[in-house]
Amino acid sequence: LDTLEKWVTEIFSEIPNNGLPKPSFGHLTQPFDTPEFHKLYRVVPVRKVHSLTITWALPPQEQYYRVKPLHYISWLVGHEGKGSVLSFLRKKFWALALYGGNGETGFEQNSTYSIFSISVTLTDEGYKHFYEVAHVVFQYVKMLQQRGPDQRQVIWEEIQKIEANEFHYQEQTDPVDYVESLCENMQLFKKEDFLTGDQLLFEYKPEV
Repeated sequence: LDTLEKWVTEIFSEIPNNGLPKPSFGHLTQPFDTPEFHKLYRVVPVRKVHSLTITWALPPQEQYYRVKPLHYISWLVGHEGKGSVLSFLRKKFWALALYGGNGETGFEQNSTYSIFSISVTLTDEGYKHFYEVAHVVFQYVKMLQQRGPDQRQVIWEEIQKIEANEFHYQEQTDPVDYVESLCENMQLFKKEDFLTGDQLLFEYKPEV
């Protein structure tokens, strides 16, 4: 550690600090409040594939990184067992796969908004019934909303344990990529969470 500290000091101490606060764009509310937003867009793919993607623009969720509400919701939406959206759609022969969540990139999550998407890979038959597929997805989200998270602390704790295991037993990454990731984390999290803020779940807050 002493050697590493010496190297860091030699290499980085000459970089000037301009003393400016981190820029925030939180005043730019509702960036998607346009006539073009609440619409269905059809895109012709290059390869033969049918995909339905539903996207919601939400208030910024960065401040809740210790709770990770979008990660929690995506876990429920992406569940593939009995009673899940995908299980129902597969029985109908309408879907092959379903993914949901937020990649926590600067585009998908920032100080102005957070995006939450659900993408369904459709069969040929599912493409003919994509309105019904969309309806099923909205029904499931409505059910989660009505039931609330109060009875699901066990699920949150299960996710927390899985993420903790993945963190402790993760494969070693390229040092340059790791440093880049830490530098990004320094812009987003408190000092004590630089190493873990983007991976671990710390607090269960059902109201969030």
